[in-house]
Amino acid sequence: MIKITNVNKTFQVNNKAVTALQNINLEINAGEIFGIIGNSGAGKSTLLRCINLLERPTTGSVAIDNQELTTLTTKAIRNVRQKIGMIFQHFNLMPSRTALDNVMFASKNASMSKAAKLKKATELLELVGLSHRINAYPANLSGGEKQRVAIARALINDPKILLCDEATSALDPKTTASILKLLKDVAKQLKITIVLITHSMAVVKEICDRVAVVDGGQIKECGDVLAVFSNPQSEIAKQFVASASGIKKIYELIEQQATIVNVAKNELLLKLTYSGLATKEPLIYNLSNLFEVKTNIIFGNIDITQGVTIGSLVINCGGNPAKIATAIEYLQSQSVQVEVLKAG
Repeated sequence: MIKITNVNKTFQVNNKAVTALQNINLEINAGEIFGIIGNSGAGKSTLLRCINLLERPTTGSVAIDNQELTTLTTKAIRNVRQKIGMIFQHFNLMPSRTALDNVMFASKNASMSKAAKLKKATELLELVGLSHRINAYPANLSGGEKQRVAIARALINDPKILLCDEATSALDPKTTASILKLLKDVAKQLKITIVLITHSMAVVKEICDRVAVVDGGQIKECGDVLAVFSNPQSEIAKQFVASASGIKKIYELIEQQATIVNVAKNELLLKLTYSGLATKEPLIYNLSNLFEVKTNIIFGNIDITQGVTIGSLVINCGGNPAKIATAIEYLQSQSVQVEVLKAG
């Protein structure tokens, strides 16, 4: 559905060239929910805006459904954008119009009768769960309700693609969960492709099929969400995964030399990452029972991503060094990733 090839984007700031995107290559499949994650200033918003040419790439090409956009006239690009919906962090609703009028206004250039637009806007507000609020003004809507109106507005022209620019960043956790569920339901029901940018790995874990991790204007890692969560390859992806699980705190404690992560002679502080069938094994019991290795759990976290259980444990492991080495080999034979965080 979306193919980005060798895209670079440079801005002129105070007579200096600033590179926002560098050699971006990306393919997004029809019907998938694709996440783009990065810290502030990483280039993810610029990348999103290049998809519908709100930002024109300095070099490279963008194709939507096999149609190359960068070669089109301005008028032709506007026609293509009719099939690309967009929702924003701060909703961008018109305060002087009701929820219904906000949705209908987005179809002003569509070749539908007013009655057809009214019918469709009403149906979309029902789809997003706001049939009881169609005559409410934005000032009387909650943040979640405003975003639901924005989603209905983005769907009014039957888009093939929905671009979400930090769509949940201004919402509380409970409302965020409801909006993510709505987006997932919309993608499935209407068979549209969703591209979602965020700085939260928890959002990616909840909704996305695949994810690209962006840093410094470059894609550092791209793949299936389960693969990235269970075995991140780049340093920036590891940081995001750690922030989503809470294990980031362990690294901070090690840096601070906190008592809880101290290790004595013949002890190791190990981080264990495992998924799927390995989560059903009594790993800690086996370390003690089979290898006579003493263990103490410092931290534990279990997530379910795409229906697969992913576990993280930080343990203090002590005993005979040879037996500890054998125990680590056993863990690795069970498809457990073992990282030595600290050695006594």
